[in-house]
Amino acid sequence: PLPLVDAEVRKVDSAAGKITLKHGDIPNLDMPAMTMVFVARDPAQLAGLKTGDKVRFRADKVNGAYLATDLTPQR
Repeated sequence: PLPLVDAEVRKVDSAAGKITLKHGDIPNLDMPAMTMVFVARDPAQLAGLKTGDKVRFRADKVNGAYLATDLTPQR
């Protein structure tokens, strides 16, 4: 399975199904820590998330788009 990555929510765009995350390193994408926009594979997982929330997620790249999957709030 893809690794879980810690992140902080910077913006949620439920209408577009996108989330901006300040994330740690993503080893499977050879990506350093940064802030970027992901498409939610399941937009329903965006419900209830807000700026400042801590989450864990898995990231993948499909057809040139960066996807966030398994978004789990860390409370």
